[in-house]
Amino acid sequence: MTLHPEIAAFLAGLPAHAPGPLDPVAMRAEDEAHVPPLDERLPLHAVEDVTARTASGEVPVRIYTPTEGDSHGVLVYFHGGAFFLGSLDTHDHIARSLAKETGLKVISVGYRLAPEAAFPAGLDDCYAVVRWAAEEGESLRDGTTLAIAGDSSGATFVAAVAARAHDDGFHGITHQILYYPSLDLDFDVDRYPSLRENAVGYGMETAGLKPFNAFYLDSGADPADPRVSPLKRTDLSGLPPALVITAEHDPLRDEGELYGRRLREAGGDATVSRYEGAGHGFVQHFSWIPEYHRVFDETRAFLGRH
Repeated sequence: MTLHPEIAAFLAGLPAHAPGPLDPVAMRAEDEAHVPPLDERLPLHAVEDVTARTASGEVPVRIYTPTEGDSHGVLVYFHGGAFFLGSLDTHDHIARSLAKETGLKVISVGYRLAPEAAFPAGLDDCYAVVRWAAEEGESLRDGTTLAIAGDSSGATFVAAVAARAHDDGFHGITHQILYYPSLDLDFDVDRYPSLRENAVGYGMETAGLKPFNAFYLDSGADPADPRVSPLKRTDLSGLPPALVITAEHDPLRDEGELYGRRLREAGGDATVSRYEGAGHGFVQHFSWIPEYHRVFDETRAFLGRH
């Protein structure tokens, strides 16, 4: 299927990237400039900014409560942004939609970013907030559902956190949800067919993967480390049920789908769902298109099955 016409039209209207090295500060400011005001955001019962006091230190989180009630399951959400972009605000709309459509209390994590924070600071923050959410007990959740979800690099953290929890003997995570994950930071274009098939013209391009991830890799993240590239982990058994969402025209499509296959081969439960006509980042940028908003319906159905 060709790229969705509304996505194609949007991409055609984008200005060319400025030459020269990437400027994290300027790029973050540009992203924040597109955050809508509060009165234009999806309303929920309650949205609260708090500080999670964790083993990793004090981590800012935003808690979204979809409805009035004493008991909700919890979904801990890690935003994307190539490990150096993204914030509680830039991905606020995803967290709100997840809360509304799943009925779970969503905890969005304001983890530390590269290059200012060296690896594994961001990963440590995400894992620590999951443990914090589990330990808070009745004040946060109903004791049954503790899901983790993320998009792009946030989905990298989902896979890494699930593995770390398993290795630590912490079995409280009930679901892992990965939207177009980046799971192998070795960007050799011959590793996966999608790196060549979707190299140019679909928004995120294969040639941009190395410079965009350089801030993270230069901070000490080794692509051979399974904490950085979760597909490098040799044993994927014992991990929580997974929903892996991929996009047809995403250079990272094949590594996400490989993760699902390897989970199943290891005896796990994995659902892999490819969205036709979509490119990388469609949940963040194009979930207002009905065909892609159903990703939240699929997420709710997956949570309900397990």
